Amino acid sequence: MTLTDTDTRTTGRLAPSTFGAGGAEPYAAALQSEANVLYLHSVHSERNGMAPMDAGRWSADADATDHSLLDGATGPVLDIGCGPGRMVRAAMDRGLSAVGVDVSPTAVRIALAAGLTVLNRSVFDQIPLEGTWGTLLLVDGNIGIGGDPEALLRRCAALLARHGELIIEVSGDPGHELSYEGTIEDSMGRRSSSFPWAEIGVDALRVRAAAVGLTVTQSWLLDGRSFARLARR
Repeated sequence: MTLTDTDTRTTGRLAPSTFGAGGAEPYAAALQSEANVLYLHSVHSERNGMAPMDAGRWSADADATDHSLLDGATGPVLDIGCGPGRMVRAAMDRGLSAVGVDVSPTAVRIALAAGLTVLNRSVFDQIPLEGTWGTLLLVDGNIGIGGDPEALLRRCAALLARHGELIIEVSGDPGHELSYEGTIEDSMGRRSSSFPWAEIGVDALRVRAAAVGLTVTQSWLLDGRSFARLARR
């Protein structure tokens, strides 16, 4: 795979309404420190009762569950919302050509320093090799990007090769579907700006996928995490 210098450089450009951006930047801080606990919640709700997110896991090596997502995967692999790039590294370790895309300059800088190919942009921006990606990954809740799962699935369908597959981490509640204005907060109460986000379970995902020409071919639960595999109908 060949990418131009324009594709691989970190631009530093970040839209104000993307995951964890703006405000006190707790997401960027968590990626660079040992204070890794973050909370994602609606701007209209309090943090209490919300499950914590371990940002340290995103920066660590892929675990056994992560690696299992790549069983049978074909390249090239595109990890959407890749963060510091653990799934990009996992794919490369299997001999797959892999690229990540993320809107966070901090996450991209960490990934590039580790020798990974990661683009600092939104998945809705221009992406190389459109229509030829063998495997797309939307893990760690990244089906929520943009706050509109159907729009994101439509974009993924355009990126996917004819016989490619899309692997999505979904809500543990199959019927769950929620869109909201979210914010990231750390244990000190420091918040990011608000951004559109969504959550969806596999049953609701089936409906959204069908609307854009995709179908759920498999769904499973592993180590407390829920996943779905999609392909073109």
